[in-house]
Amino acid sequence: MPKIKSNRAAAKRFSSTKNGGFKRSKAFARHLKTCKSSKRRRNLRSTGMLAPADVDRVKKMLPYS
Repeated sequence: MPKIKSNRAAAKRFSSTKNGGFKRSKAFARHLKTCKSSKRRRNLRSTGMLAPADVDRVKKMLPYS
């Protein structure tokens, strides 16, 4: 059997955790930062976890993670 290719777009956006979850970066942090408060911009820097409803879809895109 040949190896399965992983989805490169998903590989750049998600990283797997030890217990089978996925880390993701938060949206709305790239530009238009002047209207956002310092607290909001600081919280956007941290990583979030992928929702449980989306984990199966991302596992198919990243078979070896």
